[in-house]
Amino acid sequence: MHVLDRVRETIRRYGLAAPATRVVLAVSGGSDSAALAWAMRELDAARELQVVGLAHYNHQLRADASRDEAFVVALGDRLGWPVVVDRGDVAARARRERRSIEDAAHLSRHEFLERARIDLGADLVAVGHTRDDQAETFLLRLLRGAGSRGLAAMHPRAGRVVRPLLYCRRDELREYLAELDAPFVEDTSNADLGIPRNRVRAELVPFLARYNPAVVDALADQADLAREEAASIEAAADVLAGRAMAVEADGIALDVAALVEAPLAVRRAVVWRTMRRQSGGRPVGFGHVEAALALLARPAGTVDVPGHRLERIGGRLVLTDRPHARQSLFQYPLSIPGEACLREVGRVISAEVRDAPPAERPSPGGPVAIVRRDLCRGPLAVRNRRPGDRFRPIGLDGRKKLQDFFVDRKVARAERDRVPIVVDAADRIVWVAGHGIDAAFRVTDASQGVLIFKVKHLGGSA
Repeated sequence: MHVLDRVRETIRRYGLAAPATRVVLAVSGGSDSAALAWAMRELDAARELQVVGLAHYNHQLRADASRDEAFVVALGDRLGWPVVVDRGDVAARARRERRSIEDAAHLSRHEFLERARIDLGADLVAVGHTRDDQAETFLLRLLRGAGSRGLAAMHPRAGRVVRPLLYCRRDELREYLAELDAPFVEDTSNADLGIPRNRVRAELVPFLARYNPAVVDALADQADLAREEAASIEAAADVLAGRAMAVEADGIALDVAALVEAPLAVRRAVVWRTMRRQSGGRPVGFGHVEAALALLARPAGTVDVPGHRLERIGGRLVLTDRPHARQSLFQYPLSIPGEACLREVGRVISAEVRDAPPAERPSPGGPVAIVRRDLCRGPLAVRNRRPGDRFRPIGLDGRKKLQDFFVDRKVARAERDRVPIVVDAADRIVWVAGHGIDAAFRVTDASQGVLIFKVKHLGGSA
């Protein structure tokens, strides 16, 4: 199958785009993203979608990074599309926020791509991940230890990001570029074997190919199967959690009878979710979940796991905070638009700009909030609670202590330090994520510019 046919089939199968869909292309200058640009040019010419421009982020991590930037600008001129370019000191961000270079680069790039999408009036951002990337991601997660959800690796669509090349092989894309006599640039950082993905690509995949020459396709197929299995398990876990989970004053309780009636995979998913929620962002591994599942078969018992304690009390498995496990303070900047990744609590807070509020308003206590843009004194930040925090919930007269607000809403004590709070430059509470906004920032006019905040699980859904 030709590259274009494969791209068309991927778009059709997963509903990635339609003729009216406006798409901005993330282009680094390498062969994969260059092939993405040329393939999408043909689909644009056939009016199967609308390309509105290219977006390139210069991480300033390599001496030849400016060469890649110049190449992408020239490619945009050749294809007749505008190019949005930005630069960032990723190394400085990694030091400042105590992240790995790879993590800081990923966050910076995706924050930029969302800004570029808004600037160009696009609906989606298309990236050039391939079937080879999928196989490498599968192996990386397998080596770390992951279940179906992790082994699902990259999805064809994740929010506003789409991957039209996810079923194309890297060598096929290079052949396609050769047919077009279309140039690309080699990313010299791909030779750095200190980067785990490069080591997997250069050493592990060729080694496995000695046992199965089609190993890339075999691994990518396994990612597809894992994605289907994970979707089924997650859907069943949603139903089970609704029946079995109860948030109490001092923690979270799970109904043992409801859990043991469920299939093991679904039971494990609910227990793992609940433990992650109670762990304060600390890693919850396979052995921790196994210890929790073992308590289901015992009439009583206690197990200490990262950030919390599990106790079998009658017909319930109760998860409570340990006295010494109180959540440490955290605070991160929140760009507009952009995201703040809160690894301590396993959440991501995003902010986007709209000229007017959407017609459909979110529920007050949900994962999405809409506030007046003109009243938010930037820069914004996301932090957890501090002593003396107060705000004015909608529907109440006067200000209220955040502590009292949590008690009234029956937020578990162990959960209170994990609730993300968006504040402005004056440290005024704008949004208590998932619980409510301060009445001062309420939208009162359909013509007002707004900010839309969203909270979701790190690497997951809201």
